[in-house]
Amino acid sequence: MLSWGVIAYGAALSAVLAVLLVGLIARERAPGVLLTVAIGTFAGPVAWNAILRATVGDEFFVDAPIPVFPVSWQDTGSGVFALTALTLILGFGPLRTDSGGRVALLSLLGALAALIVDIYLY
Repeated sequence: MLSWGVIAYGAALSAVLAVLLVGLIARERAPGVLLTVAIGTFAGPVAWNAILRATVGDEFFVDAPIPVFPVSWQDTGSGVFALTALTLILGFGPLRTDSGGRVALLSLLGALAALIVDIYLY
């Protein structure tokens, strides 16, 4: 089971990577949008891992037997929760007047960051 310190560390790394991906790939420069991406990408994995801690969901931490992509249900959940959080806070927040495609792109980049960090960095 992950400690709160490890959860916060992983979520912070996810947020940093998400901001980098959104800045480099989507070429987003607006500070409010980048801050929102960081917050959503941090909040999603924290929420998911808090649920796993509360329910003692140890069985979600089993990695797939694929050496180059050892994803687990815990990793996947972090990505899904990040995607959900980002879609909601970007869509109702700073990108409410932008296209759905733009909201989806930024949300997917943040979720990808959370998934990659979960799989490979903690």
